Amino acid sequence: MTALAGAALAALLATAQPAIATEAGDPVGAAFDEAAAEYQVPRDLLVAVGYGETRLDDHDGLPSHARGYGVMHLVSNPTHRTLETAAAETGLPTAELRRDTTANIHGGAAVLRAYADDLGLSAADRGDLGAWYPVVARYGGATEDVTARLYADAVYELLRDGISAPVAGGERVEVAPRPVSPERGRYAAASLGTLSTDYPPARWVPASSANYATGRTQPISAVVIHVTQGSYAGSISWFQNPASQVSAHYVIRSSDGEVTQTVRDANTAWHARSGNPYSIGIEHEGWVDQPSWFTDAMYRSSAALTRHLADRYGIPRDRQHIVGHSEVPGNDHTDPGPHWDWDHYMELIGGDPGEPGAPQLDFPSYATLSSGSTGPQVAALQHLLTQNGHNAGATDGDFGPATGSAVRSFQSSRGLTADGVVGRRTWTALLSAGTRPSLGEGSTGEAVSRLQRALTAALGRTVSIDGDFGPLTEQAVRDYQSSRGLSVDGLVGSQTWTALQAGR
Repeated sequence: MTALAGAALAALLATAQPAIATEAGDPVGAAFDEAAAEYQVPRDLLVAVGYGETRLDDHDGLPSHARGYGVMHLVSNPTHRTLETAAAETGLPTAELRRDTTANIHGGAAVLRAYADDLGLSAADRGDLGAWYPVVARYGGATEDVTARLYADAVYELLRDGISAPVAGGERVEVAPRPVSPERGRYAAASLGTLSTDYPPARWVPASSANYATGRTQPISAVVIHVTQGSYAGSISWFQNPASQVSAHYVIRSSDGEVTQTVRDANTAWHARSGNPYSIGIEHEGWVDQPSWFTDAMYRSSAALTRHLADRYGIPRDRQHIVGHSEVPGNDHTDPGPHWDWDHYMELIGGDPGEPGAPQLDFPSYATLSSGSTGPQVAALQHLLTQNGHNAGATDGDFGPATGSAVRSFQSSRGLTADGVVGRRTWTALLSAGTRPSLGEGSTGEAVSRLQRALTAALGRTVSIDGDFGPLTEQAVRDYQSSRGLSVDGLVGSQTWTALQAGR
């Protein structure tokens, strides 16, 4: 027995050691080595799990769509709590596990070892990469065996193909390719062969019925491009979790462009707020700040799907109908972000690579913006500045020098402090700019929407932006008039427009 135990340990240690030596002074590689040895988890398996989740990027401690943190994507949500398991196993506080990469890697190794113990892996089993397959499947947090298999298969494909990952500080973490024979156990019976009837090249793995609405209230007229902020299998799993309250019609894998459909085209996925009733949502595996996820295989696969949808539903192949999540009115997301190559994508679709339509202008509140700000509100600012004769350059959501110059020019033209900072007064003047029609209860149209946006900024509270001048809008007008020393009549005439357009 002693000899057998010694042989098992030797096998474990041989497997746990990196196939490519870690350079001295490489903290991430050292953390993988140390965590693998401490928790007796194969080092290359540990790297492959982390790489499959995040490309070994900690995203500055920010959470993924599923509330996962760090390079090992330690999760804390109502149904999957690897972050809390890691804290219990390591004794480290969750705050440190979320933000410190070394702690996060140790936490991931501790979770894998805890799962291995639960599943009864012996010391000899722990020295066999193939035996870890059920442990990896559990780590992904899937509620369905088919999704767990998608997750684990992706990790074992990384082990087969090898990994060479750049990480912060110029370091590179590597795993040499090797033959692997995963022992799938019960997951072998989880069929991945069910195909979509809407789009035959796609797999069919349905989302939870709690995460979408049956049927549609509007015809399909647009495609919305998303980025998952997480892994392919992890996103599919999240859509199967009834607690998530989100879904998309399709998800596309980065490495090879594999497509999985999770909601039927005829049903309303919950992916883009106001755009849900009339659009198809396509999620792309990756993170908006990491262009390495946007592979040619992904672009080509996605373009083929969008071409199919455009032809089937009569969707024009232009940037007014094929849009990013950030371009859908009523949304506060930034995906697909600045690294998504719209010209290349539209060329692959065979469509018009022209400019998108007007960006989203309606927000429940308007944040203070300045140089370095990014996101949909910056795009709205840029659009409005240019529309009003102050050229802000590209409507790209990045507050750079051209935008700052345009802001100062606009502020000067309105008699505001020309500091380049867009606060309540600048927003109020900019959002109200334009014609001055007389408005009152019962009025409708874009001028009412413009008024509602300006009141939202001026009052610092949400005024529903629906283009209908109803009792709530009238009350907001009265509140504005009273607070600015104007005649309080609930009617918007020259005096009220003048105050708004001066940023009062």
